[in-house]
Amino acid sequence: MFPKSAPLVALTALALVSACSRRPAAPPEPPGAGQPRADYAASPAVLKVTREGAGFRLAGTAPAGAKVRLASPSGAAAVAVADGAGRWNLTLPPAQEGYIYGLSETVHGRVVQAQGYIVLTPQGPAAQLRAGSGAVRLDPRAAPSLGALDFDSSGAAVVSGLAPADSRVFLKLDNRQMGQGRADEAGRYAISISQSVPRGDHLLEVSGDNFANRARVSIVPAKPLASGPMRLQVTQGGTRVDWLTPGGAVQSTILLD
Repeated sequence: MFPKSAPLVALTALALVSACSRRPAAPPEPPGAGQPRADYAASPAVLKVTREGAGFRLAGTAPAGAKVRLASPSGAAAVAVADGAGRWNLTLPPAQEGYIYGLSETVHGRVVQAQGYIVLTPQGPAAQLRAGSGAVRLDPRAAPSLGALDFDSSGAAVVSGLAPADSRVFLKLDNRQMGQGRADEAGRYAISISQSVPRGDHLLEVSGDNFANRARVSIVPAKPLASGPMRLQVTQGGTRVDWLTPGGAVQSTILLD
């Protein structure tokens, strides 16, 4: 969850109380997800998403021989098999409204679910969406760069992106210091904003040794999702994704330009 745990608990409770039979379902978790396994298997991962014509090509990893499955909320699925080196690829056709998928694998007769959901947008940005945390961009991005801003209706927010591997990263909001973190070995970071972010327009800045990235964003709480588990919108600063978390709350992710 986001650092502001109390508002999020209240938000989730409110969402559950007010839910009705028409509430859109999140992308399905496959049977057996979360059950104990006698033997460990690394979960599947998408490493890169590139455009192929107007469609998408996904490249990822999974245990050798694993059957990798991308499942949409409608029940449609795309399947690939990891090769002997644990690599798999999938090509998906264009989609005017974008894709959101649950990612899983079947290996040694067991189902292993990946964290979060995979979103592909017609505008090009792609990401792994993570409830209560920062999105991981999957489309090609130069480093260092801002990747995404995640927030909820309480104003809890996380900024994520790329920086030099193992470097310190400092976060400012409207020219005020609001957090810091460290990039991992792959150069990825996710930093929670230390205070609730009010609605309105804001300036984000992340910086470190010899780099600084800035973006202007608009924080507006998401409207209810009426026709599916995801809504896409081109907004100030990037492509906005409002999406339904497994807990029933709506999280907003801006995939920054």
